[in-house]
Amino acid sequence: MCERHDGINEKKRGIFMKIVVLDGYTENPGDLSWKDLESLGETTIYDRTPVELVEERIGDAEIVITNKTPIDKEIFEKCQNIKYVGVLATGYNVVDVNTAAEKGIPVCNIPTYGTTAVAQMVFALLLEICHHVGTHSEAVKMGEWSNNVDWCFWKYPLIELAGKTMGIVGFGRIGKAVGRLAKAFGMNVLAYDEYENEEGKAIADYVTLDDLYAKSDVISLHCPLFPATTGMICKESIAKMKDGVILINTSRGPLINEADLAEALQSKKVYAAGCDVVSTEPIKADNPLLGCYNSILTPHIAWAPKESRQRLMNIAVDNVRNFLNGTTVNAVNMK
Repeated sequence: MCERHDGINEKKRGIFMKIVVLDGYTENPGDLSWKDLESLGETTIYDRTPVELVEERIGDAEIVITNKTPIDKEIFEKCQNIKYVGVLATGYNVVDVNTAAEKGIPVCNIPTYGTTAVAQMVFALLLEICHHVGTHSEAVKMGEWSNNVDWCFWKYPLIELAGKTMGIVGFGRIGKAVGRLAKAFGMNVLAYDEYENEEGKAIADYVTLDDLYAKSDVISLHCPLFPATTGMICKESIAKMKDGVILINTSRGPLINEADLAEALQSKKVYAAGCDVVSTEPIKADNPLLGCYNSILTPHIAWAPKESRQRLMNIAVDNVRNFLNGTTVNAVNMK
């Protein structure tokens, strides 16, 4: 077993190449095992690594595993022994993949592991907006039901989803899983994606982005973060939406201009927003969404059920094992 630490104590075992995990805590806070990765090389695992210690901790390691710790051009230049970078996530923007490619270093991600968990989280946020289960439970515990003159009460309007329209922006694996759940709730489903396919057409009606904005009662974001999608939810796009639309984001925080969304929430143009991701994580104390009573904010947990993290671990280990065996899989920077 490899001892968990924050960069003070470490335990190493030598087999093949040196392996370093820069920030393993969120993937495995103690309920999973690193033993399969440890079996592949001389392994050092850090819970988290500050930027100023990245170079030192990589040292002469050949295999570097990161989740959110940046590995930029400077690190690649200074740590000349790196032969492989694994990302404990689907997104890989924390790694300078172009520099890695120039040096012949594959950067391998986890293309899919939490599809059902993220889709489930979309509806956890949406159903909380529709029913305010947490608020009503607390009200009952505080005695509001015991002291109520009627046999029931509700503190917010309650919303039924059947018959309403969900618009899904980005209709890949997760978007399709959300669409299937929406249909199970009796919702109509619209989808926007650059790449339409028959599987998608069996779940949703493909429409233009503007049509999706105009026709959807609920909009759920599932597109990747690119320069073209950064800030796509902004004052101009919100103006195209229905009055009282509900917005859900379990994809990437910077898809949303948070100041514009906060303004729309306060004016009730947007009825409510459920966001599991924000522009800067951890969330900053001055994030404008924190001041909106009709926003639900969770700390980027859609991916984090144990079952999902175990799948992620299995794929990450398989990526390394394949690399050691001479076959690179799930590389995002190699043809």
